[in-house]
Amino acid sequence: MCGIVGYAGENSALSVILESLKTLEYRGYDSAGISVLGSGIETYKSVGRIANLEAIIPNEISGNIGIGHTRWASHGRPNTVNSHPHNSGSPCKISVVHNGIIENYMALKDQLIAEGYEFKSETDTEVIAHLLHKHIYERPDGNVAKCDLLTGLRKTLKELEGSYALGVLCADEQGKLALARKNSPLVIGLGKGENFAASDVTAFLNYTRDVIFVNNFETAILTPTSVEIFDGEGKVREKKIERIEWDFEAAEKAGYEHFMLKEIHEQVSAIHNTLAGKVSELEGTISLDELNMSDEEIRKLSRVQILACGTSWHAGMLGKYLFEQLAGIHCDIDICSEYRYRSPVMNNGTFAIAITQSGETADTLAAVREIMSYNCPTLAITNVVGSTITREANSVLYTRAGPEIGVAATKTFSSQLTLLYLLAVKFALARGKLSPNHVKEFIMDLRKVPGQIQQILDQKETVKEYAEIFAQAKSYFFLGRNLNFPIALEGALKLKEISYLHAEGFAAGELKHGPIALLEKDTPVVIIATKGQTYERVLSNIKEVKARDATVIAIANSDDTEIGKYADFILTIPESNELLSPLLSVVVLQLLAYYTALARGCSIDKPRNLAKSVTVE
Repeated sequence: MCGIVGYAGENSALSVILESLKTLEYRGYDSAGISVLGSGIETYKSVGRIANLEAIIPNEISGNIGIGHTRWASHGRPNTVNSHPHNSGSPCKISVVHNGIIENYMALKDQLIAEGYEFKSETDTEVIAHLLHKHIYERPDGNVAKCDLLTGLRKTLKELEGSYALGVLCADEQGKLALARKNSPLVIGLGKGENFAASDVTAFLNYTRDVIFVNNFETAILTPTSVEIFDGEGKVREKKIERIEWDFEAAEKAGYEHFMLKEIHEQVSAIHNTLAGKVSELEGTISLDELNMSDEEIRKLSRVQILACGTSWHAGMLGKYLFEQLAGIHCDIDICSEYRYRSPVMNNGTFAIAITQSGETADTLAAVREIMSYNCPTLAITNVVGSTITREANSVLYTRAGPEIGVAATKTFSSQLTLLYLLAVKFALARGKLSPNHVKEFIMDLRKVPGQIQQILDQKETVKEYAEIFAQAKSYFFLGRNLNFPIALEGALKLKEISYLHAEGFAAGELKHGPIALLEKDTPVVIIATKGQTYERVLSNIKEVKARDATVIAIANSDDTEIGKYADFILTIPESNELLSPLLSVVVLQLLAYYTALARGCSIDKPRNLAKSVTVE
């Protein structure tokens, strides 16, 4: 994943683009670059963070049209040559920024080299720059235009296979910024005397909240005073202008040392907001009007198929337990990157749920398109209004978590789980597996969760103390049973994402089937030992771990008087409904990961090699 920005306005493009790139830096920080269109095109690029780019740009650069890019390397190593923008012509005639992957770039590159074009980088994007030059100008070293920028762009796009969000400048088309999109996010911001483009609306929320979401196969031309959008055939499209309501201040740290810590704390409000208007404990009902499905249609379903990647997959795993235990309906959970290649067998009774924080995850979108080809009703769970998946799924549930800037997902995960609880209970009620009275009790317990999370946050210093003790461990193990198995996986993922420690999550019952061979003296083993139907078996697992001289960190209920006989260290959660305890346990694991990374001096909000959402396959 990378971030692109574009600006066409009456002000200096340089300052606007640099500020926008800083906001998008979570999408990639291997390198960054900028091109500004003045009397010609000036391009500056550097490895590393945006601050490195700022340091090399002269103060006198001028121009009111420009493009910028922050990179997460996919093709070509992170270095200055491979950084975007990529240019063509001498002097420079074409400059391009790109988010996506061009799958046929090698064949195109060979063709262009044969025609006299010289390549400087290892990237797929440079192919686009030279193709544009080829279609707009007579020859590689010539300056004679044979068509305009938009026509040349449309000709170029016909040759590209793969995904792209593009921003393009042409030295001979003053005052214009060209855009194109296929399977990578792109949004336009509308201002007064200026217009913006970016991979994410956060890039320009300081300037405008009026936006247009660009759809697949659309192109656009931006000037300081106009926005024209065209369909795949080149016909002008009338587009809806949408208003972004959430405040840019929500994307600031608000006094916290890192966005991740702020967002861990925001789970209190994120869960509350996600529940708002959807539950009634007085009537024992769950209101999900966005589902567009009657109780009778729910009863006719024979199967739920959940599709997700990464942290969202862990949420989906817990969703599988919930649908089967509460609603008595068969549920499958698939990793999207595998699902699309395994020739799935579908039937008319399948209901699909796609979970994606960003709504732009490439593998999830591909899986949704695959399952929709079987005419299965599809629901998207996402955090981003107007994202691609919201326009492709049949219905959408928003998590209402607000912008999440830290790369490691925290509040979006808890919000996803909250919606899965609501869906499973609604299905259970419709299918006669739960009575309204049981639903009332469940809703009352669910309403308590934000306050219980706050109790955990109030005790975070204990988590910090334990994290510092084990910060230099070689490996961590996370164990859980039943509902806690997905949470063990999520805890391991969080730790490895931001602390760079080796960490593995296992179903505790699988310990004897291989993983126990890896236990060594003093290896920290985090075991989720909350009260419930598997509690006694988890105590047996603790004994097995202790017999190998490993160290046990148990997550247990605050009223548990037995766990102290077995575990070396104990982190507690408030007593709660067994089904809801994963929402509490995961907060402890997020804090453990955060404070471990802090003790190790790691880059917490922007961990190495990772990006916020994976918008390329």
